[in-house]
Amino acid sequence: MNAADTAWIIVATALVLFMTLPGLALFYGGLVRARNVLSVFMQCFGIACLMSILWLVAGYSIAFGDGNAYWGGLGKAFLSGVDEETMAGNIPEVLFFAFQMTFAIITPALIVGAYVERIRFGFVMLFSALWMLICYAPVAHWVWGGGLLAGGEGALFAEGVNDFAGGIVVHQTAGIAALIVAAFLGGRRDKGKPPHNPGMVMIGAAMLWVGWFGFNGGSELAANGSAAMALTVTHLSAATASLTWILWERIRYGKTSLVGLVTGTIAGLASITPASGSVGPVEALIIGGVAGILCQELCGIVKNTLNIDDTLDVFAVHGVGGMFGIIMLAVFGYADWTAQLGGLAVVGIWTIVTTTVIVLVAKAVFPIRVSEEDEHTGLDLTSHGERAYDMSS
Repeated sequence: MNAADTAWIIVATALVLFMTLPGLALFYGGLVRARNVLSVFMQCFGIACLMSILWLVAGYSIAFGDGNAYWGGLGKAFLSGVDEETMAGNIPEVLFFAFQMTFAIITPALIVGAYVERIRFGFVMLFSALWMLICYAPVAHWVWGGGLLAGGEGALFAEGVNDFAGGIVVHQTAGIAALIVAAFLGGRRDKGKPPHNPGMVMIGAAMLWVGWFGFNGGSELAANGSAAMALTVTHLSAATASLTWILWERIRYGKTSLVGLVTGTIAGLASITPASGSVGPVEALIIGGVAGILCQELCGIVKNTLNIDDTLDVFAVHGVGGMFGIIMLAVFGYADWTAQLGGLAVVGIWTIVTTTVIVLVAKAVFPIRVSEEDEHTGLDLTSHGERAYDMSS
């Protein structure tokens, strides 16, 4: 065991959990209307709890067990054969389990942004559980667990997909799943209201930014110069995308918004994620600079051209950002074009098929959408019996 590596990954694990709780919850919560903010908190917190248990039961084993090229099997279910002395490289395997658990938490939690303000809580929990086990965990095995897309003998592509921290595994899968769930749900009855608390959005985005240092820097699984570079390029991409987003806003609309600024931050973070283990500072500036404009344009395409109410732009920001970062690795010569594009295609098809089936199964058990009256009243009161604010004051 390397003590420095172990200490850093303990910190990184806490940082990645911090991204979901409270970072993502606050970011999404501020973007919805006041009558739905607690429902967003409830969904993020409930998903975090349920994914933690399911990762222990089977998710970790499916992703990182010693199975075959397609899945890891159930040999490590309930951490069978793993104790405090078992190692994963230079760190305890139980710590590697915990670090990867935080990724399994945030990936289905990202999808929340697509369906807020109109979905039933029971459906959210069942869908998230099935999706993490059936869609996310196998993809994690293919890319990070030595499986189908990892390269080498028996893999689809000899070079293997280069996805350092989750452009495909996290952001592409969550983005595509978000689009599918939103399409099944249909749009909100009233799409015209602005975010109820832009300040809360900024606070959540700031927490995500800080937590992302653990997400990308921790993916090196070591306390070394490569981790330091991953952290540095992550920051530079986020900063650049923030500025290009509001510059493009200014050109198009004549104003720059706080929500736009911090949404650009998230676009830059998602885009650098797969490339953060390979690129240098100048390449990070390029990735972030393009991402701030590209992801903003995709927001309009999804809503106006595809006519899908992906409420908080999960596909445009996370999905497109992650896929863009995967492609830029090939552009800069850090990955094989065939492997990168092939990986995107394989995982894209897998995500579309599995997510569609899971939605159909879950909605057969729980109705997917709340009633029109409940949507008008707000999910905080109708689904959870609470209010975030005293409306009478």
